[in-house]
Amino acid sequence: MGERIRYLRRRRVLTQKELAEKAGMARWRTVADIEAGRQQPRPSTLRKIAAALDVEPSALLPDDPGEGA
Repeated sequence: MGERIRYLRRRRVLTQKELAEKAGMARWRTVADIEAGRQQPRPSTLRKIAAALDVEPSALLPDDPGEGA
């Protein structure tokens, strides 16, 4: 999931801080942790990130249920 978020963020030419601000997140470090796989986002955070990237939340989820586990 983190790789997908990083890919979409970079396609939109956003920094991690800009994505966090656009998503209304208090800490940009959370985006860095999610992208690095150190943290799994809560469903509400996932929805905010998806909205900021202009995609459906499902676009950020792994296709394979075992992926990222």
